[in-house]
Amino acid sequence: MKVNYLKNYFAALGIIAGSFTAYAQSAPKKFIDPANMDLSVKPGNDFYEYASGTWIKNNPVPAKETRWGSFNELRDFNVNAVRSLVEAAAANKTAPAGSVTKRVGDFYAAAMDSLTIEKLGYTPIKADLERIKHIANLNDVLNQVTYMRSNGIGSALYGFGVGQDRKNVTKYMVNISQGGTTLSDRDYYLKDDSRSVKIREAYDAYMTTLFNLIGYDKEEAAKKAKTVFGIEKKLAEAQMSRLEMRDPYKTYNKLTISEFNKITPDINWSTTLTNLGVKGQDSVLVNSPSFFKSLNGLLNSVSVADWKSYLEWNILKGAANNLSSPFVNASFAFTQVQTGQKVQTPRWQRMSSLTDGVLGDLLGQLYVAKYFKPEAKARMDEMIKNLRKAFEIRIKNLDWMSDATKEKALAKLHAFYPKVGYTTKWRNYDGLVIKRDTYFQNLRNAGIWGFKDNISQLGKPVDRTRFGMTPPTVNAYYSPTMNEIVFPAGILQFPFFHPGADDAVNYGGIGAVIGHEMSHGFDDTGSQYDKDGNLKNWWTDEDRAKFNAKTKLLGEQFDAYTVLDTIHVNGKLTMGENIGDLGGLNAAYTAFKMTKQGQSKAKIDGFTPDQRFFLAWAQVWRGNILPETAAQLIKTDTHSPGPYRTIGAPVNMDAWYEAFDVKPGDKLYKKPEDRIRLW
Repeated sequence: MKVNYLKNYFAALGIIAGSFTAYAQSAPKKFIDPANMDLSVKPGNDFYEYASGTWIKNNPVPAKETRWGSFNELRDFNVNAVRSLVEAAAANKTAPAGSVTKRVGDFYAAAMDSLTIEKLGYTPIKADLERIKHIANLNDVLNQVTYMRSNGIGSALYGFGVGQDRKNVTKYMVNISQGGTTLSDRDYYLKDDSRSVKIREAYDAYMTTLFNLIGYDKEEAAKKAKTVFGIEKKLAEAQMSRLEMRDPYKTYNKLTISEFNKITPDINWSTTLTNLGVKGQDSVLVNSPSFFKSLNGLLNSVSVADWKSYLEWNILKGAANNLSSPFVNASFAFTQVQTGQKVQTPRWQRMSSLTDGVLGDLLGQLYVAKYFKPEAKARMDEMIKNLRKAFEIRIKNLDWMSDATKEKALAKLHAFYPKVGYTTKWRNYDGLVIKRDTYFQNLRNAGIWGFKDNISQLGKPVDRTRFGMTPPTVNAYYSPTMNEIVFPAGILQFPFFHPGADDAVNYGGIGAVIGHEMSHGFDDTGSQYDKDGNLKNWWTDEDRAKFNAKTKLLGEQFDAYTVLDTIHVNGKLTMGENIGDLGGLNAAYTAFKMTKQGQSKAKIDGFTPDQRFFLAWAQVWRGNILPETAAQLIKTDTHSPGPYRTIGAPVNMDAWYEAFDVKPGDKLYKKPEDRIRLW
């Protein structure tokens, strides 16, 4: 999993495993359990069904979820672990003022005080909405946009944050990006397929409902909804596609403030940056200058009255889930159309996750104290060392890469900076006020604190201690600008890893995840960054051409996979993750073959070591998903669907064919010369 250089430290979503206390998941009876498989299916015809068919039949998607698989089981365990922590903190009457326990407990208690929240209705945002009424001109509109952003209210028109300069990663810079829309992909504004139309209709109903809830009659509410959609559609038309956004050079545009002002003459960026608390910056990074050129035209063509409706909407959509139940229910109704989720996630679960997202470094301290052991990190450190060694062997043996490029690839590999479990320097949120009886204000305070904290990085050395995910997160990531691989404590559990499991299971699970993150440093985008994390070419032209030829074949392989019978996987959008899987599983297999079990033929529960390795990989990706969610993720997710992650890498590995006696005529069979060999 790769984390964009601009994402903040409240990000979340998953890959890896380790050792926990007695409270953590107990070991399964069998790490590879035939009872979960469908042994009537030939592995070479449908390896996904063979490895997980019975489990899939017996584990439908729960009503409160949109998909259910190994990741979800693990996340479910962790969200319950977090629940035990926040409830205990909230019940603790003796925790000292200002302590971690007190602050976490007060935040959660306020979030669970539904009686007060219901009583308040939309009172918490009345002052914000009133402020919009006093806007008189375009300058007021732009000032309101910066006010909302710096006060934790919303991020209208464009994206903004402080991150590393991708060509000089020792320096933080202001990054300004295209934005201003609500729907999860610009295609939902622009395409007229039945699903896009259905989502637009639901979006219109959602906006109309929320405008109605704050006092506009139905006719005026409907009019405002159409106005907002019209503005957002124009913003969507100006945006680059997700595919274009994957090009790190295309999205790297360093502009002086005066150059940026020429692109957007109606936005004075010197004033805007000052209003945002940014000082002493003579240039900014802009990911899409063409978007801002279009935005400037839009500022003039849209009336001030219409901009006021757009800003009202930004306040509403940002607050809806944190107001009284009519707002929350309207928001969920819109979510249902997009994802197919049957019932709303219980409040305790939403608020436990919110506590983790807002106060991650406080809650994280409670989490690791109870659920993470030093032995887990020691075991992970050992596996990372072994995977690095395996990756080195594989790079040295590449038959398509020159020695000159290999030398630089090895230098990058050796420079990987691994982080396991949790940060070595907790943030304590100095100055963030949390009270037990002011839920909405707590969120606003946190938004303001987070914004100021992000801005405060300007002029300081890059902080390598920060994690982009909180400790309970079931995920992992690679950062190209930090050249680091990061594994939060939350993913260090079965099926990724268990201290009692055999090496085949651990290397097929967490080992492949470690290899996956390493491979991101050498995928189609990560490979454009050097060992220090700078966006800089280190390839010969000939080697890059050979690499591109191989990735083209991998893209075609995934393009051929379909979801819901007709929707195809986008091989280009998912390229980085597919390379991560292919490189990661190969590296993990090489490392596994260095172990005693990897060199033996001894069976466990009827399976050879190599079979157990690939079955461990397969059980990580087993799962069920609602059709609405599957269709949405094809557009928005850079990861391929689970069934195709299960087979996508193994069908290119000779060892898989040998392990399961896959022969010509089997549906998944690829000729040896057609198997894609990358890292």
